[in-house]
Amino acid sequence: MAAWRLYRHRNSDGSSKDWAVITNPDGRISTRWGKTAVRLPGVSTRSGVGQFDIEREKQAKGYVFVAEVDIDSEGKVFVPGQSLPDPPLPLVGVLYWHIDCRANTDTCVALAIEIKRLISDIQSLSENKAVPDQTWEGWQQLLDLSLNAEPFVQSGQIKPVHGILPWLFLMTLKLNPLEGVEIGIATESSREVSVDLKAEEDVLDFFGTDLDSIRGVAEILGLLKPRLNLALALSDTGNCWF
Repeated sequence: MAAWRLYRHRNSDGSSKDWAVITNPDGRISTRWGKTAVRLPGVSTRSGVGQFDIEREKQAKGYVFVAEVDIDSEGKVFVPGQSLPDPPLPLVGVLYWHIDCRANTDTCVALAIEIKRLISDIQSLSENKAVPDQTWEGWQQLLDLSLNAEPFVQSGQIKPVHGILPWLFLMTLKLNPLEGVEIGIATESSREVSVDLKAEEDVLDFFGTDLDSIRGVAEILGLLKPRLNLALALSDTGNCWF
């Protein structure tokens, strides 16, 4: 088996489909495709095209690179180094995000304002040392697209190295949706991530953190309600008689 480049497309309903490509020794290009699974049934081989060109075409359609994998003659996907015949996806540790903005101009402008506000709020969290990771391209991509005030579709990945802030940023946008703007976040297993942080312990583990550790940031972004400080509340009633 040889290394294929595997791409994935996230659908708005939370499902996904995969597409893989490889250049054969004779120079012809082979592709495989199908729903996200351990086997890609669709197959095609052709000549007269370049792998780089068709990869760019797929990326333009919303496909995001996942990993280099091995695929046997039956279409079974293998993670390099694993001996299991049917290794389950996920292949790598990432979250997939997708934004489909088909709103009018006014809504697109409102989205741009909200994105700029959230980025500003995150950048101001110096006491939490919550500095956005600049290697995550989503910050600038979404800001530029929204500032155009035109409909757009964009997708990408969030990896552990990017830190938890990109996820919290997208979660905040998803929690307060604008009409005509659909936002999806999903795991490698195609499970749609909810906006309830308390129900997403596995995602918090994915980033190597827990709810208490990110509570301050989450409260500022509106993802969690601030905890009531009973000591402070009671101190305000010390001189009251009932």
